[in-house]
Amino acid sequence: MAAWNSADIPDQTGRIAIVTGATSGLGLWCVRSLAARGAEVVLAVRDTEKGEATARKLRSQFPLARLHVLELNLASLASVWHFAVRISDTQPHVDVLLNNAGLGLQPDRRVTEDGFEQQFGVNFLGHFALTARLLPSLLHAPAPRVVTVASIAHRRGRILWEDPNQTVGYSGRTAYNQSKLACLMFALELAARATEQHSRLASLAAHPGLALTGFLTATGLPGFMQTAGLLATRLIGQSAEAGSWPLLYAATMPDAANGDYWGPDGFKEIRGNPAHAAIARSAGNRADWQRLWKTAEKLTGQAYPPLA
Repeated sequence: MAAWNSADIPDQTGRIAIVTGATSGLGLWCVRSLAARGAEVVLAVRDTEKGEATARKLRSQFPLARLHVLELNLASLASVWHFAVRISDTQPHVDVLLNNAGLGLQPDRRVTEDGFEQQFGVNFLGHFALTARLLPSLLHAPAPRVVTVASIAHRRGRILWEDPNQTVGYSGRTAYNQSKLACLMFALELAARATEQHSRLASLAAHPGLALTGFLTATGLPGFMQTAGLLATRLIGQSAEAGSWPLLYAATMPDAANGDYWGPDGFKEIRGNPAHAAIARSAGNRADWQRLWKTAEKLTGQAYPPLA
């Protein structure tokens, strides 16, 4: 695909976007790029002090930026519910929901406030519930989009149907790969349902390739493993800014369509320009999408309203 970067984003004036995980890495670049093109952006963050500091810095760069900081802890379903109520009370609609926040490669098993394995709970279940709760606000927009961030790691993932929260035999890598496979399957099933219900909602997925973010330093992995990972990323990967471009392409470009999956176009999708990404066979079975959806509804207690 031809070279594309955030400067090519169409004018976003009048559009309202929500970005989860908005204070660092991919999320920060997405907020910055959307605000620069005129969007009103809600920074959905766990740490509101850090969120306000981020917003102040961005306003110094873009004085006309319309930024709002709201607390959202994806490890708490109660926080998800409260956030959605705040959005409903303060925003007339939501044009873009960018499900970006995530954890990865946690070496020790940890659980969310609701007892879910942390990576499965935050990366997938939290966003599953958030999207459902925000659907009324999304459907008030003329052409709403939900973009869910997956990963090339989904290719190595499998859904642990009998024990998705890994109460037995925990592996941080297995948990991460499962969570990102689940994110992609969720985005595809939401797209299929939107088509079937003749909804104007578009659901897309995207991944950043191998991007240099704060991801590795937040994993809790031993220092030597973090150092090796950072070195490899610098050698063969790309910057966080470039990693954000497939996400932004999916969120803003007219030719990005319901059911698309976007990522870098280079070798093994590690780096490059935004392009259609490959979906692993393990993510391509709709019966599995539907089974996962039912599992998520049962775990979160969140049934989806109609999409149209």
